[in-house]
Amino acid sequence: MKMLSKAIALSAFAALAACGGGGDSAADNMEAAADNQADALEMQAENVSEMADNATGAAEATLENQAEALENQADAVEENAAEQAEAVDDAN
Repeated sequence: MKMLSKAIALSAFAALAACGGGGDSAADNMEAAADNQADALEMQAENVSEMADNATGAAEATLENQAEALENQADAVEENAAEQAEAVDDAN
């Protein structure tokens, strides 16, 4: 859970940093922030997967499921950002 808090804080900071880009479009900033958030989720998934490799039985299965859920969440973040960025571009 501590890692999740760090990942969320990192992605929030990255989102704020992306908003201050010089000359980048809002859509590019949205996609960059989402990429940073997805990268943090994927890193967390990798860490959970490594913990699963060191576990056995039900604990291993639970950790593998958590890692898969994090990877799915990262994919959803990237897809959602792409759709939102496209909508922003279309609106401009």
